[in-house]
Amino acid sequence: MSQVTLSATTNREIGSRPVRRLRAEGFIPGVVYGEGVSPLPVSVNAKDFRHAVSGDQGLNTLITLDADGTAFTVMAREIQRHPVRNTVAHIDFQVVDPNKGVTVEVPLHLVGDAVEVRHADYEVDQQAFSLLITARPDQIPTHVNVDISDLKAGGSIKVGDVVLPEGVVAAGDHGLPVVATRAGRAAKTAAPQA
Repeated sequence: MSQVTLSATTNREIGSRPVRRLRAEGFIPGVVYGEGVSPLPVSVNAKDFRHAVSGDQGLNTLITLDADGTAFTVMAREIQRHPVRNTVAHIDFQVVDPNKGVTVEVPLHLVGDAVEVRHADYEVDQQAFSLLITARPDQIPTHVNVDISDLKAGGSIKVGDVVLPEGVVAAGDHGLPVVATRAGRAAKTAAPQA
């Protein structure tokens, strides 16, 4: 996993008026927090932040935050957006230990062809589009593939059935469905009416 460097300023003023002025100048207010770190108000250049999280890892990118000479290894955990413009209004940077697991959300991609499902005039119904996982920052995958080739009509694939890369563990309820099947239009009309 690549690690990007992002510069931050720590001398930002607190309050709504200074924060509005900061945003108008192209900066995003934020806070650095985590184990062994007192909450530290910072500001980062909006364009530099977009560039930092625009890679394959997205918001799961490991960032070296240079806050006026002090380096923090962080991940962008909570991003608040403007309700109308959808621009980033505030970022929470969590200090992480590169050797300890963190819990993050990664996208799910369906791969393969559910031939038996199609032949039974059923449809594949993706129930979850992301998965909560725990892994060391350098082991976080960009996405997780879910193979639906062996899926049968009326069957499902649960969180616990998803094959994950080494060092990655599913967080949360392993019984939740990721993929299910449902009767298609042809299968519904062919079913006997009671």
